[in-house]
Amino acid sequence: MNVDELTAIDVHTHAEVSSRGHASLADDLHAASSAYFKVEGDRKPTLEEMAAYYRERNMAAVVFTVDALSATGTEPVPNEEVAEAAAAHPDTLIPFASIDPFRGRAGVRQARRMVEEYGVKGFKFHPSIQGFFPNDRSVAYALYEVIEETGTIALFHTGQTGIGAGVPGGAGIRLKYSNPLHVDDVAADFPHLKIILAHPSFPWQDEALAVATHKPGVHIDLSGWSPKYFPPQLIQYANTLLKDKVLFGSDYPVLTPDRWLADFAKLEIKDAVRPKILKENAARLLGLTTPARP
Repeated sequence: MNVDELTAIDVHTHAEVSSRGHASLADDLHAASSAYFKVEGDRKPTLEEMAAYYRERNMAAVVFTVDALSATGTEPVPNEEVAEAAAAHPDTLIPFASIDPFRGRAGVRQARRMVEEYGVKGFKFHPSIQGFFPNDRSVAYALYEVIEETGTIALFHTGQTGIGAGVPGGAGIRLKYSNPLHVDDVAADFPHLKIILAHPSFPWQDEALAVATHKPGVHIDLSGWSPKYFPPQLIQYANTLLKDKVLFGSDYPVLTPDRWLADFAKLEIKDAVRPKILKENAARLLGLTTPARP
């Protein structure tokens, strides 16, 4: 991957369908989230199609599935398939894995194998869908130990989710698990763990900013929302205290980088900060470049 030639690094994209056509979400949740995000047309690109899509835009993309088998009963897109696609398209795809924290010791073994044998760069957690508090020591802490030890990244969904939105009872998905303050405990207990808080964390935006400002290893990605809806305090911190810790993410395929970037161009972001958000901060965090310039 030639980072210097990339226009941007999207740190938040989803593999939603396997090569055999298996979807990672049940049909009702898929339909509801498409309605929530006002998605038009097909939103189930294959990994091959995702690679072509980002290559056409001269971008790289972090890609992952969500393993919430215990809570949903739905098998995820296999982590191995995601990693193999990234290996086949190293110029544009960067693999993350996702492991249901309730897999226990088997999940811990899988995490280590995904790093050592498949070269994944990080792990995606979705507390609301997976049904766990990130700071529950009995659930995910053994996974965090492997992630910290291997120098990979833990990416946590935070805030409200479009998954289950509009379905009776939210399909049983509880928002409380995704308060970023729960991740503050993780950052305190694993001081060398690299963490990304995904999304503007509505209704806990101030909490997310506080955690990222206080804990050196915590970053924020801007995925899942059009930038025109970003709260003013997020823009203020991105321009100042967190200018080296805020990352471009789209949430593709529910939100395209084209739409995100068009709206981002209209924000009052400092000229010196814009390239940090779009590429430099992610490249450094992922170990693709040398430390950031002042």
